Amino acid sequence: MPELIVPDVHWHMAWLDAHDEWGAGAQEDGFGLLAEDEVRSVRGFEAWVRRLTEVDRDRCVYRWIVEGDRVLGGIAMKLECGEFGHIGYGIRPSARRRGLGTWALGRMLGEARNYGLERIVLICAEDNVASARTIERNGGVLEGIVETDLGQARRYVVGV
Repeated sequence: MPELIVPDVHWHMAWLDAHDEWGAGAQEDGFGLLAEDEVRSVRGFEAWVRRLTEVDRDRCVYRWIVEGDRVLGGIAMKLECGEFGHIGYGIRPSARRRGLGTWALGRMLGEARNYGLERIVLICAEDNVASARTIERNGGVLEGIVETDLGQARRYVVGV
């Protein structure tokens, strides 16, 4: 049974396994990984996890999707809407097509209420059918197609 957890240094090796399967890049949405983050060493990983768990630092709430001893993905919620919406998420390739994104997004929308958010904006690439379905299954209503730095994207709104 999957769980949504606060990032923790205990998951270092499991997280690296997910990261290695994924490969570096934007597809790791939800992890808040920056180019300058050094996550292979214990100290670097600890520093990165510390940054992720300090909500007030970047006004973003991070959660990892775990099951057993595996990290399956990540989801992040910005408390203020940016160009790419409030929530970004990603599921490692070997764990896709199980409904984990839909499940995790539903849990994070519940958490949004705890932070006083009433309306969540979600953005996905225009051709990302799987992500569009995930958002729609959680009540997302398409507002339209928008231009972003990464190309055309679907913009959805969800009332929480």
